[in-house]
Amino acid sequence: MLLRRVQAARARLQNEGPARTRAVEGDFERVSLPWQECNALRDALMVEKASVVIEVGLAYGSSALAIAEAILSTNAESAYHVVIDPFQESEYLNVGWEALCAAGLDTHARLMLEASSSALPKLLADGFTADAAFVDGSHRFHEVFVDLYFLRKLVRPAGLVILDDVGWPSVATAARYYELNLGWRRLELTERLGAWRLPRIPFEPAFTDFKPFDGVAHLAAQPCRPGQATS
Repeated sequence: MLLRRVQAARARLQNEGPARTRAVEGDFERVSLPWQECNALRDALMVEKASVVIEVGLAYGSSALAIAEAILSTNAESAYHVVIDPFQESEYLNVGWEALCAAGLDTHARLMLEASSSALPKLLADGFTADAAFVDGSHRFHEVFVDLYFLRKLVRPAGLVILDDVGWPSVATAARYYELNLGWRRLELTERLGAWRLPRIPFEPAFTDFKPFDGVAHLAAQPCRPGQATS
C-alpha cells in the first residue's frame, strides 16, 4: 500500500537521515523541517482534506513526504503534489526527489527545477488549481511576497497557505500584507509554521484601500516630497 510506503520512508529519513547531504556539517538538521513540525503540517492538510498541494522548496524531502502522507490519507486516487525547487538537482543532487520516487510517489508528484517566480506563473497559465500550498523556499521578503501573490491565484477559494519560519521578519511581513489587505485569515498552527485561510469569495481591493503593514507604516505617514530620496 502506497500510504504505508510513504510512512515508512518518513520514519527512515527521520531515523537514518538522507542518502547523502551537501558538504555542510549538520545540513540535514539545519535545512529540513523537523519531525514534529512535519506532523503538524500533515495534520493541517488532513483536516483540510487536501488532495492537491503545491510545495515551494524540497531539499531533503521531509516536508514533501509529510504532505504525501496527508494527501494519500484523505484522497489517494486524486492525490497530486507539485514540488518546486531550483536547487534540487544542482545542490542537493536530487536526493529529496529520489526519496519521493523510492516511496512510490513519482506518479503522484511533479518536480519543477526552476525558481518559484517562474514556475508558479506557468502553473497559473496552465489553469492549475490546488487545495493548499506550503512555502519553504527563499526567505527574502520580495520572493516570499511573489510566491504568495501567485499562490493567491492558484489555491482555490477558502483554501490554505502554510508558511515555514514565520518568525523571520521577512516572511512575517510578506504574509502580513495579504492578511491586512486581501482578507487572509490566520489560523493557529505552531510557533514556527503559520497558516492562512484564503477568502471564500476572492476580491481585488481598490488601491485607495491600502493598509500599511508592519515596517512600512512610517513611509505612509511621511510621503516623499519631490526630489526626496526614498531609500
